Amino acid sequence: MKESEPRVFVVVDNRLVRVRIADVLTREGYVVEKFASAAEYLAREPYCGPLCIILEVELPGFDSLAFQREHAEEGRMEQIVFVTRNDNTRMAIEAMKRGAVDYLLEPFRRDELLSAVARALARSAEVVESWARLAKLTPRELEVFEWLIAGLINKEIAEEVGVTLRTIKEHRARVMQKTGAVSVVELVRLAMKAGVAPAQPKVSYRSNMELAAAWQKELSTAG
Repeated sequence: MKESEPRVFVVVDNRLVRVRIADVLTREGYVVEKFASAAEYLAREPYCGPLCIILEVELPGFDSLAFQREHAEEGRMEQIVFVTRNDNTRMAIEAMKRGAVDYLLEPFRRDELLSAVARALARSAEVVESWARLAKLTPRELEVFEWLIAGLINKEIAEEVGVTLRTIKEHRARVMQKTGAVSVVELVRLAMKAGVAPAQPKVSYRSNMELAAAWQKELSTAG
């Protein structure tokens, strides 16, 4: 098995449910790994390819939603499909707001499971591709990238970083060339997929309303 191929990790306490899910996915050609507990899953080395985690909400001694929050903040590759025995609307809404691909109530249908996994792996592949593009940047270029997605212009970035305007222009050109982006809007979208947060300026160069209006205009014109 190649380390870059899509995989599905099934982290479910109930053996019958775990095996049933794995069998459905294996018959569809997915590479599947099964875990009976959160500890067993966490002991595995991180996987760097496209990855879907089918995660039971009620795992004993484990806060699945807290785990999801940590992953979202870190911009991790894996995408989560929750499965649950309890119809908890509030918890489902929270999970989906925080980026869960789906929240399936047992017993769920085969087509529901396959649709959720396909969407999760597609989304994860975008994250993997985004990180691959950012991995081409040097530390200083990545720093400039973070200032660019914060909405600063070249002169403002030069003031923040403490280098000349010419140097920032050179770094900016390399950022655009290495990532394949043609606009700052594309850089913002790339950052969102990779989970990279913008830098925080020491001073406010413009009001939040002005920034919001500027980004709205750029995003609308970019389609």
